[in-house]
Amino acid sequence: MTAPPGPRSVSSPWERWGWVIAAIWLVFLAYPVIEVVETDASAPVTGLVLALIGAFAGIYLLGWSVWRAHALKVWFAMLLLAVGTVPVIGIEAIGLTPYLGAFSAIMVPAPWWRWTTVVSALLPLLSLVWGDFPAFFFLMVWPIIGFCTAMRVFARLEERSEASRAELALAAERDRVARDVHDVLGHSLTALSIKAELAGRLVEADPARAREELESIQETARQALAEVRSTVGGLRAANLEAELAAAPCVLADAGIRTELVGTVAETDPRHRTLLAWVLRESVTNVVRHARASVVSIELSPTGLVVTDDGVSLAANGGHDGNGLRGMRERVAAAGGTLRLSGGPGTRVEVVLP
Repeated sequence: MTAPPGPRSVSSPWERWGWVIAAIWLVFLAYPVIEVVETDASAPVTGLVLALIGAFAGIYLLGWSVWRAHALKVWFAMLLLAVGTVPVIGIEAIGLTPYLGAFSAIMVPAPWWRWTTVVSALLPLLSLVWGDFPAFFFLMVWPIIGFCTAMRVFARLEERSEASRAELALAAERDRVARDVHDVLGHSLTALSIKAELAGRLVEADPARAREELESIQETARQALAEVRSTVGGLRAANLEAELAAAPCVLADAGIRTELVGTVAETDPRHRTLLAWVLRESVTNVVRHARASVVSIELSPTGLVVTDDGVSLAANGGHDGNGLRGMRERVAAAGGTLRLSGGPGTRVEVVLP
């Protein structure tokens, strides 16, 4: 009989003006009113039944506006008022059921609305037993109730869909933050560990160089703290140029030589942030696990290749850790492919569209 009220908010237009739309449908109450006037009932009885119909209309409108919180009680009151007209107009009182059905389907709270809507929809069947009601009425009443029921169901499905999307977005954001923090901390802590070991070996042999390494450790720690803070805040984006400059230093501290093929300018600007993350994680894995002597970094318009001559992935268990899983997820999200191969050494290849 009317459109759904929408979100239960005082700022919602349906909260303020839904009763106006509902009032338009009251024009069809003219039919039961005509039936009352055409009966042979006495004037007092006729006036009483007209009053019942008027009360029915008034409660119906109040149910759409100020009495929304009492929708179930409003529905029962409407039902009783409709039944009160039966002694005078008989089966013609079925003409009030579209209002009952529409109000029930949209306004009555769960879980009661299912039962009240079914009752409202079944009431017209009484005309098949106690009267000769026009067939076209069934073609109008049930579609109206069915349409309002469908709106209620679809609105509920949309709410669940929005809730699911919000949960998925939250989960994705948590995964992103966890992945970023892992990449940042993994790389920074690995660099700190290597520099600390180097400083320890140089304390007696070369105190000046050891002091430089300790200062570098302090700077790396400060940088790591800033990166973690900005990553958690969702503000940090990896920089490919910075990672290319840092990688040889980190590798050199671990006694690993770096060979660089290609330049940043040759890569696709759309994917440079992703390539920076992959490079960072690949370098961290080499320093941690590979025991390599040489690492080759190749840049191209289609992606990145990082190859080392150390221990292969198979020798380290051959399974993906958090870092590799993070790389796969990032590359897959960009529509690319991550290929890992080993023996001897490990080759990490990222191919992007």
